[in-house]
Amino acid sequence: PILQEEMEVTGPISVELYASSSAVDTDFTAKLIDVRPDGYAQNLTDGILRARYRNSQEKPELLEPGHIYKFTIDLWATSNVFLAGHRLRLEVSSSNFPRFDRNLNTAEDPERGTRWVKASNTIYHDGKHPSVVVLPVVAR
Repeated sequence: PILQEEMEVTGPISVELYASSSAVDTDFTAKLIDVRPDGYAQNLTDGILRARYRNSQEKPELLEPGHIYKFTIDLWATSNVFLAGHRLRLEVSSSNFPRFDRNLNTAEDPERGTRWVKASNTIYHDGKHPSVVVLPVVAR
């Protein structure tokens, strides 16, 4: 929706995503965007999570295809005042190449691997799987 009044967002932002994949590994990316009334979309911050590292960077865990997992994507901290008339956009994807390296959606090393598979990813948003964006809104 179009903002009727200014909204300040300052601090760490994250996306809590409930999702499943047909692949044993995949990426989930998210971008927070300020959309002006003229349609210009300004990227404010973004982040990525490689599914195999959802619990630990030191101990990768592959996915069980079709199983629903909770993923937390860190969009880092930012500060922005969304002006009245603007819209806030959240874009979720499975790739942001070349900003982030490729993911073959397999267990192979992404730099040396040659076998890749197409991942079909599903995002869930219901009472049992409440996918959300966590925004630190500052009272003005």
